[in-house]
Amino acid sequence: MAPYESDDATGAAPDEDLRSGRRKAARYAVPVAVVGVAAATIGLVPALANSGDPDLPRITAQQLIEKIAKSDVQQVSGTVKVSTDLGLPNLGGLESSLASGAAQGGGDGSSADPKSKLTELVTGTHTLRVAADGPDRQKLSLLESGAEYSIIHSGKNVWGYDSKSNEVYHSTAHESGKEHRAEPPATPKDFADEALKSVDDTTSVTVDGTAQVAGRDAYKLLIKPRQSGTTVGAISIAVDAKTGQPLKFTLTPKSGGAAVLDAGFTQVSFAKPAASTFDFTPPKGAKVTEEKQESTKAPKHAPASGEDFGKGLDGATVLGKGWTSIATFDTGAKGGMPSGSEGGAFGGFLGSLGDKASGKFGKGTVFSTRLVNALITDDGKVYAGAVTKDALVKAANEGK
Repeated sequence: MAPYESDDATGAAPDEDLRSGRRKAARYAVPVAVVGVAAATIGLVPALANSGDPDLPRITAQQLIEKIAKSDVQQVSGTVKVSTDLGLPNLGGLESSLASGAAQGGGDGSSADPKSKLTELVTGTHTLRVAADGPDRQKLSLLESGAEYSIIHSGKNVWGYDSKSNEVYHSTAHESGKEHRAEPPATPKDFADEALKSVDDTTSVTVDGTAQVAGRDAYKLLIKPRQSGTTVGAISIAVDAKTGQPLKFTLTPKSGGAAVLDAGFTQVSFAKPAASTFDFTPPKGAKVTEEKQESTKAPKHAPASGEDFGKGLDGATVLGKGWTSIATFDTGAKGGMPSGSEGGAFGGFLGSLGDKASGKFGKGTVFSTRLVNALITDDGKVYAGAVTKDALVKAANEGK
């Protein structure tokens, strides 16, 4: 059995080494709002791999983080299973209607617009096929019952195709030299990059043995918060021992139970995908929607059901640090969140989730999931983060 680092350390990695690891990890950072995690300080005491798992050479947590950052995988293809359990009720198709409204708010209104597909990964289990050949060619396909949705990036062209509606969405990379990734972020690397964006003293990282993922030997990187008040329990990242590519990402809540987010390859290859993988021509009879120029900018307002709610998103302020950080902004909408007939389906959905809260800040409603909680006050302010209800109320009280 190969020895690995544990967090029960008496020493610490040199500051310069930590800064170096942070810079390298930051090179590959990808914004993923649903994760919202900070990364880590590094322990130094050896531990043993689990019995029956691959016997791999000794590695420290810092070395494994750097291995991820240095990974330069240009070609990859495979199948990814993504399971999300935020503790939300069955949305009954509401997530699709909300996403469609968001797309229409941006002015394009196509079911093939990637923005209209983002929320489908917020709940349930999904199977994705992914392929990449360098920074200019990627493909992601969401396999549905009797249908498929694909995003294909080839050169300057980005295509979205919804086989169910036979609709096509076309956009182009507007900035020369800027990588235009196929969205939504869905692979283990996407989530791992977010978790490793920064290194500070709010978190510990250890190497927690080894595993096999999709038939490949991997190290397991374990990330745990040192702070109390967060809803995050731990993050586990299985890292391919040969390439440094994250193969599996699992986020478990502090409350226990099933993972909030589990994304892992069930099949993977690092061979060059066939060039034809990234070819796309709109099918005969398909409705093709071209991206509108203004849709590349964030909308100033959210869709019709509470159009002022998103007003302050661009001006959000972050309170605190690390795992207990809270984002706060002013929606400009007085009287709290719209509900019932006033808020339409959106308001009714939120009303079914909310719990009343009060304090020095006044009154408001807390909307809870197994990971992210949000307090919306009756005077239009929002406090949100991967923190407990008490932490949100405290932040709102101190904001007064």
